[in-house]
Amino acid sequence: MTKRTGVGIIGAGTISDEYLGNLTRFPALEVRFIADLDTDRAAAQAAKWGVPASGATEQLLADPDVDIVVNLTIPAVHVEVAKQAVAAGKHVWGEKPYALDRESARELAELAHSEGVRVAVAPDTFLGPGLQTALRAVKEGTIGTPVSGLALFQTPGPESWHPSPEFLFARGAGPMFDVGPYYLTALVQVFGAARRVSATGSKARETRVIGSGPKAGREFPVEVPTHVNALIEFESGASALAVFSFDSQLRHTVIEIEGTDGAAAFPDPNMFEGDTVLHLPGDETRTIAAGRAASTRGTGVAEFAEAIRTGRRERVPGELAIHVLDIMVSISEAIDAGTPVDVASTVEASDLLDLEWDPTVDPARAAASST
Repeated sequence: MTKRTGVGIIGAGTISDEYLGNLTRFPALEVRFIADLDTDRAAAQAAKWGVPASGATEQLLADPDVDIVVNLTIPAVHVEVAKQAVAAGKHVWGEKPYALDRESARELAELAHSEGVRVAVAPDTFLGPGLQTALRAVKEGTIGTPVSGLALFQTPGPESWHPSPEFLFARGAGPMFDVGPYYLTALVQVFGAARRVSATGSKARETRVIGSGPKAGREFPVEVPTHVNALIEFESGASALAVFSFDSQLRHTVIEIEGTDGAAAFPDPNMFEGDTVLHLPGDETRTIAAGRAASTRGTGVAEFAEAIRTGRRERVPGELAIHVLDIMVSISEAIDAGTPVDVASTVEASDLLDLEWDPTVDPARAAASST
């Protein structure tokens, strides 16, 4: 077995359970520390998942056996926590978004470069068999050259079921910053880098009410647009329409790609599974089954560790997350200005995973079986 990569988690909130359910069973990784401002909560998660140590962030960063820090804090402190980890010589995998603005994203990227470490940021859902199957079909030319796309995320909003939804309506969230990265990342994988956006945005209500949990009935402010319409133009000449909404009683999770020889309906980009439906000339409809995902959130951490270990580029690089952030900030600016905004950054689409890649299989054993 290869030497296991040590992982430390900062942030023991709700999402940590899904990460820990995967990270603790990947043979190439070992979760060694969980940190949180609430050290009792960190200790409880460590006990639940069999992690040997817990405590404060400073203790985690001082642990020489932690190679990768998984940053599961709230968006407002993503950069602050990542900078601390980078300064301590740790690689960082973070939850999206990379940052809330371009300047802090650039500062973090420059610090990581100077310290000789890497920063990668979710989503990693496009590494699941659902989107990998869809992307492979497109890249193989099944629908010809992709020329346009449609992305729809519409729900009534998370306040009805989330026990603490306030942060989802604060700066750095809303439907675009919270869910948009899944859709925009998938679109970039199909069309490449974006070059310009136009957009409108609105809020259905200035306040919302928590609908479940111990805070049910409490009113809180809405700080960001809860409905966003965007037109995204790509360097390739393709374009896509995107809608991100917490204001709709119609629920949609759609990505459709139109090509010169057909169209593809992708699975939900917020999920790791799902089939792809091709619509081809002659009214032919074909479904490509993707199969079951071996893992969910945290899959990108395993791929990240493997990339660091082997010295290659990770498939969820920081540059991708920075470009997606740039698209979202540009959309926000276009809403405020009422005019199109150029997207200054660029990025290349990631390589597809090898068909046999499986984070639940020991890499050394997989290499041995292939020889």
